[in-house]
Amino acid sequence: MESNLLPIPDPADGDAPGPSRRSPVRFVRHGAAFLGVSVVSGALLAGMALPAVGAIGLTAKNTAEGFDDIPDDFKTPPLTQVTQVFDAKGGLIARVYERDRIVLTADQMSPYMRQAQVDIEDARFYEHGAVDLKGVLRAISKNAESGTAAEGASTLTQQYVKNVNVEKAGDDPVAVKEAMRKTLGRKIQELKIAIRLEEELTKEQILTNYLNITFFGNGAYGVEAASQRYFGKANKDLTVAEAATLAGLVQNPSKYDPKAHPQAALNRRNVVIDKLLENKHITEEQAQEAKAAPLGLNYKEPQNGCITAQAGMGFFCDYVRQVVKQDPVFGASAAERKRFWDQGGLNIHTTLDPDKQTAAQNAVSSHVRVTDSVSAAASMVEPGTGKILAMAQTRPYGIDRTKNQTVVNFNVDAAMGGGNGFQPGSTFKPVVAAAALEAGLPPTQEYSSPNRMEYPTMKTCEGTWKNTGRPKVTVPNESASEVGPYQLKEAMALSVNTYFVQMEQEIGLCAVKQMANKVGITAKASGKALEEVPAMALGVEEVSPLTMAGVYAAFAAGGRFCAPVAINRITTIDGRDVPAPPARCETAFSESTARVLNTILNGVTESGGTGAALHLEGDRQIAGKTGTSDKKKAAWFSGYTPQLATAVWLGGPNGGVEMRDITINGKRHAEVFGATGPGPIWRDAMNQALRGTPKQSLPMADIPDPAPRTDPGTTGTGAPTSGSSSGSSGAPSNAPSNTPPGKRR
Repeated sequence: MESNLLPIPDPADGDAPGPSRRSPVRFVRHGAAFLGVSVVSGALLAGMALPAVGAIGLTAKNTAEGFDDIPDDFKTPPLTQVTQVFDAKGGLIARVYERDRIVLTADQMSPYMRQAQVDIEDARFYEHGAVDLKGVLRAISKNAESGTAAEGASTLTQQYVKNVNVEKAGDDPVAVKEAMRKTLGRKIQELKIAIRLEEELTKEQILTNYLNITFFGNGAYGVEAASQRYFGKANKDLTVAEAATLAGLVQNPSKYDPKAHPQAALNRRNVVIDKLLENKHITEEQAQEAKAAPLGLNYKEPQNGCITAQAGMGFFCDYVRQVVKQDPVFGASAAERKRFWDQGGLNIHTTLDPDKQTAAQNAVSSHVRVTDSVSAAASMVEPGTGKILAMAQTRPYGIDRTKNQTVVNFNVDAAMGGGNGFQPGSTFKPVVAAAALEAGLPPTQEYSSPNRMEYPTMKTCEGTWKNTGRPKVTVPNESASEVGPYQLKEAMALSVNTYFVQMEQEIGLCAVKQMANKVGITAKASGKALEEVPAMALGVEEVSPLTMAGVYAAFAAGGRFCAPVAINRITTIDGRDVPAPPARCETAFSESTARVLNTILNGVTESGGTGAALHLEGDRQIAGKTGTSDKKKAAWFSGYTPQLATAVWLGGPNGGVEMRDITINGKRHAEVFGATGPGPIWRDAMNQALRGTPKQSLPMADIPDPAPRTDPGTTGTGAPTSGSSSGSSGAPSNAPSNTPPGKRR
């Protein structure tokens, strides 16, 4: 019997220790093969009983120590397996693995498979111990007769031990090479482990472990993966011929590859069938039928990783991988979490709703082409739980740039596989409003809101921001007709820049930053700290769509912010529960503030508001905010119903495309705004996602409308004017934003 994993050395082992160090016999010519195998066999037998025998130059330390108690890795090896990622309804998103393997119990395996592997690899497996002395003598005899060392005498148990060592080496090439070395000392060590295993495990247990660990070629480890790879069926359902084909692969998976070398595989299969017949494990009729059968391959290409995910789900799949590799619940260190992921063998049940994912993907894809200079991304979050229900973008997941593929997830922060984010523009203004309402300002708060004003001096958490530019930096409103005074409801509906800068001045930059932190904007998407600058109110600090969806979900949930969560539960393949990241929800602001926000953001989508054209089917009640950054490089719409919050971004993937005089999806746009670019994407995604669900109302506040204005330049009572808060000259500035932010709506 010849095997590709032979722990017993023979004279042909090129890397075996030379006789000057290990043996009194020097293997020089093929004519000395008989003597060589005899000496090696004698050394092995001596080593089994007397590990310190000086004749072979081994010490007790490197052969005997540690084998009184066999490591658990050999009894129950920690085999790397396939991890399966499922959506919220149980649909398979993707299979990911370091090694494609599904561990089976003995009763889940084909009895033909088990018997065929024994008959072709180690026919006397059930009769001998860890060493087959008859096999050793037979190998000595045959090698001497042939003048070569081609015949081995490795038992199935010994092969199993070597496979465990290789498995433990993982993907470390140095460790793998060491595990495969054929030195005499290593082989004696492996033999000792095999002897102890034969004492502690039954033959059936050893065979089961062997069949789960063995490599069958084409990326398939273990009999289940091999059965699925070559025949597209479970191992327990294999025919005699199919089982024989797989059993024959183990000796040399490349040489007998049924896909690459079908005739060689067929010949090898028939050898295995003859062995089954010879050992009376099948009848003559079964043998004839099996040998007459074609190979019957139903080959399935390896499907590994998020790149194989269902359409549009690759980015979410990768996000789940990032969660496992970064959340401390899966290990205290990055190395521990990586081992946990690489080990696999998990069923990860995620929060992704396949219907809402389809709605989001359809919406972004129908409005923006893959070949457009801009891209779009949409994140959906469930208010009150933080569950991520959808994550879609126009650029497909992959590494082929000629097909406009990318592995950058535009929906998330850089640390989670995304980029550096995008300026949210005026979709940040509700955060300023929430901070002001929590600070005690009334919903009817009025400011002079001039058409243009200098940024005023503002308090920060650690000091004061002053406008020290030469000339001083100013902020304009979008339209020349936008001149105050305005109250909050109208200012939000029209997205009046100067109103929110004056509001920010009154409550201070620190209050705005703290509110941003409470609703999940703890840093920029790049990971850099938020800067306390007046332009913060206008959305100049880059964030991701998932972050903004979480913010607006807090508005919908009555002020309760829940950090976005992607995983519902995790189990091992055998059904044991694995701890998953818990929901992290906190009250960010009061319900009364939430009612005011619902009211003023609902006004954005009503007549006169910047999002008035974005009504949903059936007049479903909504609230939201448009946003457009400097030079139209990013446009947003973020909005919600009580059941669903969605943020949509549109812009250049690298943030450098000015959306003026631009063609998107075959349509020319003079310039793109939040209501005209991402707004329709949001509307279509929400309509499809909510179709068939009951309509729900948002809790509202009673906010009286302001009295009609007679002089558009008049300031409101007690409100700071544009000139009352200008900064003193020469004062140092702590912010790098002395460039006008432009118009943001």
